Amino acid sequence: MPAYNEADNLGPLLTALVPALQALTPQWELIVVDDGSDDHTAAVLHPWLQTPGVRCLALSRNFGKEAALTAGLDHALGQVVVMMDADGQHPLALLPRMLQGWRDGADTVCAVRDSRADEGWAKRVGTSLFYRIVNAGSPMAIPADAGDFRLLDRRVVDALQSLPERNRFLKGLYAWVGFRTEFIRYTPAPRAHGRSNFSMTRLLTLALTGVTAFSTLPLRLWSGVGAVVALAAMAYGAFITIEHLVSGNPVPGWPTVVVSLMFFSGVQLLSIGILGEYIGRIFNEVKRRPVYLLRESSGNGRIDRSP
Repeated sequence: MPAYNEADNLGPLLTALVPALQALTPQWELIVVDDGSDDHTAAVLHPWLQTPGVRCLALSRNFGKEAALTAGLDHALGQVVVMMDADGQHPLALLPRMLQGWRDGADTVCAVRDSRADEGWAKRVGTSLFYRIVNAGSPMAIPADAGDFRLLDRRVVDALQSLPERNRFLKGLYAWVGFRTEFIRYTPAPRAHGRSNFSMTRLLTLALTGVTAFSTLPLRLWSGVGAVVALAAMAYGAFITIEHLVSGNPVPGWPTVVVSLMFFSGVQLLSIGILGEYIGRIFNEVKRRPVYLLRESSGNGRIDRSP
């Protein structure tokens, strides 16, 4: 459970979640990943660390949700791992259904939103456009309304841990590793306190990571645009030459040159920018910096660590 400035939501959620886990199995652990919170999230969590089963991974700074989820997966010991948010919007009533789906043979049980009516129109349109772009250039389909609220078998967790990417887009990685997946539809509960810490800037950054990590469509699309522009330029040049030879009209001068230069300069800069995004991802990968840094680990799970 990644948590960033969720002090107001964390207490009530843990009060309900710990008994829910105890009712499911005697061997359980709850890993709260404090993603560099600067409110009193740590103080709210501290009393719970005296409860056997509750653990805390405190990251050295705010690395983002994808890194926090990766930290949780790296330290989880269970044969089954469930990921959920700390804002209380993921219904705990789905946990028994997820566990039953796993017992029935599913490797991943994924909760899918019924609708996005609780989101603004800009986010809904942006989300729809993003998944259309990613899925158009990706060899596997990434469900548009499936988030991080899901159950993973240990084999799926091990597969995710084996992937070397530093730029993590987990929704794409879930789809890439495959395995048998079952979907459960749900309606998110209203957020009890505060506002989402996932700003529009972070959403755009995550979307850009997803596009560049799982699709080459922008590169292919811009190659097509370049070809069309080049053909149009040659056709226009041929037209001007023929018109001059046949009709004797003077060759258009300054306005044509200026407009053409501005247009082609814009096309070149945009194409360099798109190419630069992919090169930037390569640059970040070859540095091989860790996805996250752990400042402190506390608490103890109730899972047998012996083989």
